[in-house]
Amino acid sequence: MTPSSPASKTYKHTTEFRVRYSETDRMGYVYYGNYSAWFEVGRVELLRTLGLTYKEHEDKGLILPVRDFSVRYMLPIKYDDVVVLETELQSVKGPMIVFGYRLYTEDGKVACRASTSLVFANRFTGRPIKCPQPILDLFED
Repeated sequence: MTPSSPASKTYKHTTEFRVRYSETDRMGYVYYGNYSAWFEVGRVELLRTLGLTYKEHEDKGLILPVRDFSVRYMLPIKYDDVVVLETELQSVKGPMIVFGYRLYTEDGKVACRASTSLVFANRFTGRPIKCPQPILDLFED
């Protein structure tokens, strides 16, 4: 598989949590800025299940800044709701890795969908680099 191809294998991770009071606004709804923090938890834990940790790669001089972030909200989430975050590793395109997210309510309804594109970059220069081979190897059949 080439680095510009979509994933031939499916890699997903599910995280369940309860919305904390500090994550809501005055109306009791989850503040929109908190969704990006939740998505970061999802992708970090997905990579961890694959044996790849941000810390390990950062120690080797690799960073993954976010290039694009897109979210569509369908249902409100409120204080004390239990939600399920599903994170999927979707593709590697050149120096970029793409994750998709679905956030479900406790009764299984989709509350939002999102995606992030991150760029593999050298920590010291900030310049994009090729995707590390261990990550590319995940896509090999």
